[in-house]
Amino acid sequence: MLEAQIKQTLRDVTDFPKPGIIFKDITPVLQNPQLCTEITKALAEQVKDLHIDAVAGIESRGFLFGLALAQALQVPFVPIRKVGKLPYKTVQQSYDLEYGSATLEVHEDAFKAGQNVLIHDDLLATGGTVVAASKLVELLGAKVAGYSFLISLDFLNGRERLKAFCPQVFSLARF
Repeated sequence: MLEAQIKQTLRDVTDFPKPGIIFKDITPVLQNPQLCTEITKALAEQVKDLHIDAVAGIESRGFLFGLALAQALQVPFVPIRKVGKLPYKTVQQSYDLEYGSATLEVHEDAFKAGQNVLIHDDLLATGGTVVAASKLVELLGAKVAGYSFLISLDFLNGRERLKAFCPQVFSLARF
């Protein structure tokens, strides 16, 4: 089963990025090309019935499978980045996360009004980052069609926060 293989391959890093946090490191997953291919296929299969016009990947680990997922779905990929990383005119959204605060931004022409956007990231924890990305999508007149994650930490209830934007929340490995 793919979920079991993902869980066995992940590496837990304790006290990163601060004491008390157990970081789910996907680096060992990325070192397995066959597993990455299976993950991309499974992510695409989960969302195949949604009408998706674009995949938005959240910096930086959301880029890794987000681009591959967009290619599998034959739709554009849009990077949502940390502040100051995009070269063109942007819109921004600040948010709080488990270990501080941050700001995300996206190019102001990233989405067309009415587009259905799938937001992808490697991991869903409390949902703060993904809520900020959702607000950026809506700020540009697009709609969140769903969410895609490699991993979700369900005990942190991030999934509940996302349902205010869209109830379609998918993950391959749940903790």
